[in-house]
Amino acid sequence: MSEQQLCDAAKWQRLVEIMERLRAPGGCPWDRAQDHQSLKRYFLEETYEVLDAIDSGDDRALCDELGDALLQVVFHAQIAREEERFTIDDVLDNINAKLVRRHPHIFGEGHAETPEAVLSMWERIKVKEREQASGSARERLMKVNDNLPALLMAQKVQDKAARVGFDWPDISGPEAKLAEEIAELRAARTAEEKLDELGDVLFAVVNVARFQQVDAEGALRHTVKKFIARFNDIEKQMEESGQQWGEISLEEMDHYWDLAKARGL
Repeated sequence: MSEQQLCDAAKWQRLVEIMERLRAPGGCPWDRAQDHQSLKRYFLEETYEVLDAIDSGDDRALCDELGDALLQVVFHAQIAREEERFTIDDVLDNINAKLVRRHPHIFGEGHAETPEAVLSMWERIKVKEREQASGSARERLMKVNDNLPALLMAQKVQDKAARVGFDWPDISGPEAKLAEEIAELRAARTAEEKLDELGDVLFAVVNVARFQQVDAEGALRHTVKKFIARFNDIEKQMEESGQQWGEISLEEMDHYWDLAKARGL
């Protein structure tokens, strides 16, 4: 093992030891009070902090947030170790083995020349792994995490179907389907029909996004942030003009909106 590898291993071990100390008797009361369920919200929050750092292009922020996300992994592993279920070593062993197993084109005799071919092979390997783990003769392909955000779940479902050939030949199919679903939404009358048809519209939008190679979840998040920035600018312009909510017309707000948009917000 090289000197650099020894240094890296020592840093990793230091993190594990700090977490162990925080959870030990006489350690931090807050850390000792946590369990897997109570930490779920923090894992989710840290994940979104990482995404924000990526979007900001701030390397220092990304470095910091990746550390926070890594802490969550070590935290959960320490809890599991205390309960004698598994350890951080088991986590590392599992991911190392999985990466080798799911990249036979690198570590074995598999063949994949394109990212699409890699994803298709990855999905087939995952299905086979689930079959072996469950002992079932056939594990369903369409198995996704119910906790995913809805747009991300839709895109993942569509990706899975596409990898086995259940897909439109080109983007004209999803575009036509979107127009069809919008027409059906307009024709909906009952609350149940509107719920159903609006869901179909959103699903169709995700399909169009997928063919455009756009992340639907990221696209909507980008637009929401853009809306917030422009709306905040409307409020700033109102303050500069001495106006208050309830005293300003929709036409004036539209004018301020156009000014914010013209400034690149």
